[in-house]
Amino acid sequence: MNKQTVATDKAPKAIGPYEQAIKVGDFVYASGQIPLDPKTGNLVAGGIAEQTRQVLENLTAVLVAGGSSLDRVVKATVFLKNITDFAAMNEVYAEYLGQAKPARSTVAVADLPRGALVEIDFVATL
Repeated sequence: MNKQTVATDKAPKAIGPYEQAIKVGDFVYASGQIPLDPKTGNLVAGGIAEQTRQVLENLTAVLVAGGSSLDRVVKATVFLKNITDFAAMNEVYAEYLGQAKPARSTVAVADLPRGALVEIDFVATL
């Protein structure tokens, strides 16, 4: 198995002992992204729409650095601090992935790092 690290300064650096993404075979496994501004490392201001948009921008940058793109996403996992944000998150998510329509799980969680409202991870093909 040939495992390759994916890293870009167009997305936030990992805040723990993990990589932004790993390429193995014909897949890119993107770690969960929270809505951090890649330039400042701070959580973006705003509610679920703004945070979802930043997460998806971060993930787009990671996928591109790994040689993939949003239209190649095959699986997504969404973690929401408040399940009541589901519809608002979906609106932004559809702007980015509406045509790709990957398989997806959405899970309500008790808390997320740095007080984020949303975290998303992707698996995409090359």
